[in-house]
Amino acid sequence: MYKRIILKLSGEAIGKTGKSVEFQDDVIKEIIGQVKNLVSEGTQVGLVIGGGNIWRGRSADSNMDRVKADQIGMLATVINAVYVADMFRQSGFEAIVQTPYAIGNVTEMFSKEKALEHFTNGRILIFACGLGHPYFSTDTITALRAAELECDCVLYAKNIDGVYDDDPDKNPNAKKFDEIKCIDIVKKNLGVIDIAAASLCASEKIPLVIFGLTEKDGIVRAAKGDKIGTKVTV
Repeated sequence: MYKRIILKLSGEAIGKTGKSVEFQDDVIKEIIGQVKNLVSEGTQVGLVIGGGNIWRGRSADSNMDRVKADQIGMLATVINAVYVADMFRQSGFEAIVQTPYAIGNVTEMFSKEKALEHFTNGRILIFACGLGHPYFSTDTITALRAAELECDCVLYAKNIDGVYDDDPDKNPNAKKFDEIKCIDIVKKNLGVIDIAAASLCASEKIPLVIFGLTEKDGIVRAAKGDKIGTKVTV
């Protein structure tokens, strides 16, 4: 089992996309149950949650300034993080939301030292607001936090069960990789995670597991090194 991991979830995994914010509490509780299982067995867990259930950048308005659109997206991840952190609280576990800059008394400003202290004390960390700058995705902040905190592995829980050589929704003959090198994701432009994140993981020698969130006990199995999804080697 990995000692320290970062788990990336999409916003759509925890909430429904629509005109109003609607969280899927049953899905969140299932995720929390698996994370608590890992923490109880000694694994330190950090989370990054996207904001796509609330905001999808300029898809809402193609004429919108990219910087402003990304800023709204960053704030959307804070909303998701605070909500999930409170659900951890309700389940008896403390979760801390860290952001690149403190947001009043809502979040704590990220520092490596403080993050490692929280991990040592058995707390879950949720990293929100991305890098605090536009043009970078939540995939990128996931890879960055994993590098900064010297994580053993990054788990990307997706709405697809691994890495394919083509879009399986469009091509029924698309081939799923059981294992692939991180640099090949970049070279083949497979798009399952963004190029910046894949490049950083490759350069810092951080392995990945990309798997389907809906797979039974998928988070626990991925963290234990079981065969699930696609293993991305470095």
